[in-house]
Amino acid sequence: MKTIHVAAASVNQIPLDWEGNLSRILKVIEEARGLGVSMLCLPELALTGYGCEDAFMMPNTVERAEQMLGAVKAASEGMVIAVGLPWRHHHTMFNVAAVLANGELLGLVGKQHLAGDGLHYEPRWFSEWPRNEVVVTTCLGQEVLLGDLMFEVGGVRFGFEICEDAWSADRPGSALSAYGLDFVLNPSASHFAFGKQRLRERFVNEGARAYGCAYIYANLLGNESGRVVFDGGPMISNAGDLVSYGDRFSFKDHTLITAHVDVEVNRTKQVATASRRVEVSDHVGLVQSYWELPADHKAPSPHVDRPEWSKEEEFAHAIGLALFDYMRKSYSRGFVVSLSGGADSSAVSCLVKIALDLALSELGKNGVRERLQYMQLSESSADWMKALLVCVYQASKHSGDATEQSAEELAKYLGSEYQMWEIADLVEGYTSMVSKGLGRELTWETDDVPLQNIQARVRAPGIWMLANVRSALLLATSNRSEAAVGYATMDGDTCGGLSPVAGIDKAFLREWLVWLETVGSERIQQVPALNYVNNLQPTAELRPADHGQTDEGDLMPYPVLDAIERAAIRDKRAPQDVLTLMGDRFDQYEHEQLKQWVIKFFRLWSRNQWKRERYAPSFHVDDENLDPKTWCRFPILSGGFQKELSELQ
Repeated sequence: MKTIHVAAASVNQIPLDWEGNLSRILKVIEEARGLGVSMLCLPELALTGYGCEDAFMMPNTVERAEQMLGAVKAASEGMVIAVGLPWRHHHTMFNVAAVLANGELLGLVGKQHLAGDGLHYEPRWFSEWPRNEVVVTTCLGQEVLLGDLMFEVGGVRFGFEICEDAWSADRPGSALSAYGLDFVLNPSASHFAFGKQRLRERFVNEGARAYGCAYIYANLLGNESGRVVFDGGPMISNAGDLVSYGDRFSFKDHTLITAHVDVEVNRTKQVATASRRVEVSDHVGLVQSYWELPADHKAPSPHVDRPEWSKEEEFAHAIGLALFDYMRKSYSRGFVVSLSGGADSSAVSCLVKIALDLALSELGKNGVRERLQYMQLSESSADWMKALLVCVYQASKHSGDATEQSAEELAKYLGSEYQMWEIADLVEGYTSMVSKGLGRELTWETDDVPLQNIQARVRAPGIWMLANVRSALLLATSNRSEAAVGYATMDGDTCGGLSPVAGIDKAFLREWLVWLETVGSERIQQVPALNYVNNLQPTAELRPADHGQTDEGDLMPYPVLDAIERAAIRDKRAPQDVLTLMGDRFDQYEHEQLKQWVIKFFRLWSRNQWKRERYAPSFHVDDENLDPKTWCRFPILSGGFQKELSELQ
């Protein structure tokens, strides 16, 4: 029996935070060494942070990463450590994993498949490393191999799949396995999306099974650079069986998992596999070290079951962690929300409470105070919500008692500070000023949109001022369904420095609020005060009460809107195809009604791209995002599908 103690880590890094990133990595190494770990896999680009964007092109970035690598090398005594960094060779940038063993740098492995879809832009900064190519480069003052490498340390063989490598059809591990692998290490920076962890587990287990070895998967953690949330969740699989997994959405600086792997058992299984492809000569990029990888005599780690989370739980944990990280990394002193009593602003306010509750449950009072030490929180955590969140209900003369009660009851239940402001005089002042300038009275019959918009815009200056006074972050409250059709007032309900729910469709958001009110989870407490919100029909309350304004009346039923959006934008369907699909799905509506809704969607979508360009940064939670900066690009000026819409049957 030859049992190797291996580990995978998730680390919460910050782009270009040289001292902080190195400190967190060294703490992981220290913890792993204390547990007797022999081999440790750290995440992709862990030294610099994944989200450095065009700073990857700066020579300083690579130089600093090399300096940090030197510190990791010095800390690698008695261990094998893999860590990610950018590396420049022949005036070309590559995404690499450095392998260190017992104080020596063994080589740099190049990533072979780059993520270039959606929010990923790796081909802008990096080049793919070609298969079977190996060169010599100089790193840390020594010549080392760079490229498609395989390593043998004291007779134990391992290779790499770096993040996207494992998602491709042509996985590097498949070729390496022909030379006899004991381990595959996967340093990743894999962003969160609903249900994605199940896909990761599938390729981790399948890689371990097909290659006949153990598979070690590490991932980044937290809101690293603003929009992207990394959920962590490191995993270790042995021969296709999950033997260790780590927490997702942890509020800690790092998480570490370990497992004991009997490499002799796996080798025996490889020998017994008649269909296994074999290369009798050594890999062209084989790097050998005769230092003996420490082994122990503990029993191999058994199978473990990973808990399943619902979409509602994933959403709460992802946005909770994203908000907490965004606040502390931007040194904001809490949040301010213009709480209308409706679904969107109520969801945003609840997510702030969830962020604090989750942080306290995992880090404890001292841990939260340490991370928010710039805020000088009081001794009692019972008062912290008042320090972290201010909710303001801004009443116009068209606001109803039901929404005011909804806002006040929710704010009190959450424990936030609550204020109620009257804006009627401000609205009247602007309306009178413009009327005088035009030489006529503004009326609902002739000036419907301007009279609605001024009420939303008047709410912005005061709430911005309050956020400035408190040095807090103003949270915008528009959702993805509104963004798709521009059903939002620019410089009104879109004002804010961060838009937490702009990546979420309204239909799911309403379902989530019901779940939060009535179900919750072991770590997410129910919010009974949402009963007021959930019993209200969504409305902007910008027209007089006798107009009976509702969001769905202005637009269309939200389930229909969201289905059209997915077909048109996610699936890139033409208007006629979208109408056909809607007819099959929503047979309760007349064909002519569905046709008018499809026409309305495409017209509003094309007309309002400029609004989506101006939205505050939002969090990426699924691969249906409308953010033009990270996922969904569309021209600001276009023909607007006029020809296609005129041909609808």
